[in-house]
Amino acid sequence: MKKIHKTLLFLLTVGPVFFFSAGAFCQETPWDSYIDEGSKAYSEQDFAEAEKQYLAALKEAEKLGPQDFRLITSLDSLASLYEAQGRWVEAEPLYQRTVVLQENLLGLEHPDVADNLNNLAGVYKAQGKYSEAEPLYKRALAIREKANGPDHPDVAESLDNLTMVYKTEGKYVEAEALYKRALAMSEKALGPEHMKVATTLKNYASLLRLMNRKDEAELLDARAKAILTKRDLGNLSR
Repeated sequence: MKKIHKTLLFLLTVGPVFFFSAGAFCQETPWDSYIDEGSKAYSEQDFAEAEKQYLAALKEAEKLGPQDFRLITSLDSLASLYEAQGRWVEAEPLYQRTVVLQENLLGLEHPDVADNLNNLAGVYKAQGKYSEAEPLYKRALAIREKANGPDHPDVAESLDNLTMVYKTEGKYVEAEALYKRALAMSEKALGPEHMKVATTLKNYASLLRLMNRKDEAELLDARAKAILTKRDLGNLSR
């Protein structure tokens, strides 16, 4: 299963939730119950039941209007469910709508907007719509850099996503520039012998082979292998 989106992770962690709406404190409502039951079913991989509950939550949220965050949560939860099942066509319009609502409520450069730009781009990428995914990944990267700084883990995630699109599109020069940056970030943040560094080295090496730079690729593979070997030896000595 794909990793749980932030909205679902929050719901699965805190259980019953409460929301402010139009300045009033709203206690448990039918919407809360539907979301709670949907999140529970999702965590148990009972996707049919989760879909039923999330659709009911969305129906309730539609009554509240576009200014209520419960509508965003409902759309995002259902889209995440569809994405987890590979139902890209159904997830796409939900993420599209979520992005628009977030932009209107939070502003164009809010980190939450970047999260769902990233989600929508992932759905495009899964369908082979790389030209549509690329600008969204770029925008998500720019928002995250501005909000969190250039070395934040969310920035690294955006770099990885954009690199994969460039690589698939045959934009090898652009992809290499991002691999170099991602490698430098990982080494600085985690140290030169971290597993993340090894993964980036291997991915970078695969790109270099596509660019017919086999000697350079072999050097990167050798370094990645050394990191992995050292880790394995360390595990055996424990």
